[in-house]
This record gives sequence, C-alpha cells and structure tokens, in this order.
Amino acid sequence: MTDQEAVNYVTQIVKWSGTSFYWGMRLLPRDKREAMYGVYAYCREVDDIADGPLTPGEKLEKLADWRKEIERVFDGSPQTPVGRALSGPVREYELKQSAFNDIIDGMETDSADAVRMPDMGALDRYCDRVACAVGRLSNPIFGIGGDTGEDLARSLGQALQITNILRDLHEDAMINRLYVPRETLTAYGISADLPSVVIKDDRFPEICEMLAARARDNFDEAVGILARCGSASARPPNLMLQNYTWVLEALNRRGWASLKNRVSLPKLQKLWIILRYGLM
Repeated sequence: MTDQEAVNYVTQIVKWSGTSFYWGMRLLPRDKREAMYGVYAYCREVDDIADGPLTPGEKLEKLADWRKEIERVFDGSPQTPVGRALSGPVREYELKQSAFNDIIDGMETDSADAVRMPDMGALDRYCDRVACAVGRLSNPIFGIGGDTGEDLARSLGQALQITNILRDLHEDAMINRLYVPRETLTAYGISADLPSVVIKDDRFPEICEMLAARARDNFDEAVGILARCGSASARPPNLMLQNYTWVLEALNRRGWASLKNRVSLPKLQKLWIILRYGLM
C-alpha cells in the first residue's frame, strides 16, 4: 500500500463515520487535514473495538494488537493502513507515543462487561485517556504546542468527555456502564449499583447538574486558553468547543429527569456553527 492509498483509506473512514467534525477538518490545510484524518481513524478503530460485540478478552487482545502497531509506527514499520497514514504526521508534528497508548488504556476500561468509576480521580483519569489524549495528539497538528497545548487538551478534553457522559447516561446504563463516581453517588445518598436503577433515582438530577457545572467551568477555562492562540490554530478546537457547549446547554434545557430523550443538534445548527466559527 502506498502512502496515498493509506491517506485515502483514513479519509473514507472519516467520511463514513458521519462525524459532525468532518467539515471542520475539511477546512484545514491539506497536510494538517490528512494528519487529523489519521488520528481520527485511529480513534475510530480502537473505539469500535471497545464498543463492539466481542468478549472482553477478545477486545483486550485486539487493543493489544493496536498497541503493538503503534510501536511499529514509531519504529517506522507500520503494518496497517491507519498505521501507515499516521507515520508521516508522527514525524512531522512530533506526536507522542504515550498519547496513542493513553487512548488504548481508556478503551481497555470500556472493554469490560461492567464499567464503574470508584471516585472522581478515576473519572478524571478516564477522561484524560479517552479525550484529553486526543487533544494532546490534535493540538500539535493545529499548531498549538507546549504548555498551552497541554493545558487546552486537559480543559477541553475534560469538558467534552463529561458532556459525552451526560448525553449518553441512558444508553450507557443499558450496557452496564456508569461513569458517575461511586463516592459521588454515596455522597448524595444513592446506594444502588445497577446503572438503570441509579439514573432513575430522584437525587440523580442533582448529580447531573453538578457535573454539568463542572463541564461548563472547563469550557470557560478552554475559552481563555484559546484566546491566547492564533486565530487559525484556534479555529478547529473552537469548533469542537462551540458544538459541545450547545449540546451541554441543550441537555440542561431538557433537564435530567427524562434521560431517554436523547439530545442532538439539528443539522442546520451544526452547519451554522461551522460557518460561524470555522469560516468567519
């Protein structure tokens, strides 16, 4: 497989995924766009393993294969199309192997039959692995490096993942996943362990409001960091920030008593966000 064929492969993964960020990535210069396609395709591959129908043991085996492939990417001998598409960006943007492995660590957590977080520290680590690590790979491509890039990855990643958790509470409960920490549930007087029971507790909306406030604080911190960046480099992460800020506010308007009513942004609103924050 040639390098161009590998780029074409990851481009198709992004297109087929239906991600709302496709058009945001399309606005990047070609080299940055293709680098982001590689990062996105990698995240899609390992996420599909964790969310797929395999047994936990089989998922861990496939994730271990990806950990070996990342080693080969950094050794200069990738064997998969995605690994080959990542080889150039890894060199050009000095991406860190640890960030790729952090994402696998997060997917290993999601591969279990039951997912629980014992305390807020565990939740923070999970968010760091599945979201902040993506920022640590993306920000150098955008042109946001050093401590600024690290700070942005932390604040925006935490905000995005907590918003994801709040949006997916019902769906996750149906597959025995609950990311709200046990210590938090206990503090609010909730002793049940089964996610489908926990999310129906009358006290659970208070926890959701607390987590939403925490996400909002992280978004505000990210806004301050982006204000210190150049407009071109800040545009892609700002698109994500604006999109998810709207999702969080839509969740707040819906409330936390009817979690089956999934929140998603209308296509026209997504288009407006891309036009407003991607082009202007």
